Amino acid sequence: MGLIYTRPGKVGRAARYARQVGREMLGRGARINARRRLRRPRPGRRHGLTGELIVSLTSYPARYGTLHLTLGCLLDQSVEADRTILWIADQDMNQLPAAVRELERRGLEIRPCDDLRSFKKLVPALEAFPDAFVATADDDVHYPRDWLETLVAGTEPGVITCHRAHRIKQATSGQLLPYLDWSFDIQNTGSGRPSADLLPTGVGGILYPPGCLDTRATDQHTFEHLCPHGDDLWFYWCARMAGTLCRKVGGKFRAMPWPGTQDSSLWIGNEAGGNDRMIRALVDEFGIESLGL
Repeated sequence: MGLIYTRPGKVGRAARYARQVGREMLGRGARINARRRLRRPRPGRRHGLTGELIVSLTSYPARYGTLHLTLGCLLDQSVEADRTILWIADQDMNQLPAAVRELERRGLEIRPCDDLRSFKKLVPALEAFPDAFVATADDDVHYPRDWLETLVAGTEPGVITCHRAHRIKQATSGQLLPYLDWSFDIQNTGSGRPSADLLPTGVGGILYPPGCLDTRATDQHTFEHLCPHGDDLWFYWCARMAGTLCRKVGGKFRAMPWPGTQDSSLWIGNEAGGNDRMIRALVDEFGIESLGL
């Protein structure tokens, strides 16, 4: 099937959980920074890309309490996006707090969409703006002022740029090793070269150029069937099926989640074997050859 399966390591999960707690502690300082940026936003410069630049993200009611902090970071960038769009499931629109709605005066667009869970951060934007450069962000972390500038500066044809990536590992047989055996959050010089074996992770932000994904990227039936909780995996697979490479830009991305936002995070279930199940489903459907590793 193209994937070697082993039970997820308890030690590995515990270590990642400890790091997550540490990031939440850093997030308390980031909250102070974000509030300052909300009060005193600064203008940014034009991006210089050949098409429209969109920052796209989604959220849900459990994250609404700190959502305005992330949005404040995204609206205070050294390079300005043409649009910053928040996609919200139809049934969750009426629960948006005033602190989020107030940001519409600063250019935030809030758009309703079908409830595609985490896939809402990109799929509706691909459908509405097929010729745009789309930078995705998460709804629960702090983003520095040069976040978007760094993604844009690394853009080149046929390449997706990201702030954070894992390197996929294979056995000598060519099969994929279990997810927890991959190289996480790589920082070596090779990560800056466009590669087929780099998996961008959404928390750091990812910039998708126009046409970089296979046309099946927006196929709701397929992605909900194969990897319902693995948007990073799905979009990576669609990138490789389109022949697109990925590269990491910038230094180490310090993910600083807002305190209290990680209780319902996807990473908890996905690292407990969920990613391996979804990877196996993708390999069974498309074949490991589709990755071109």
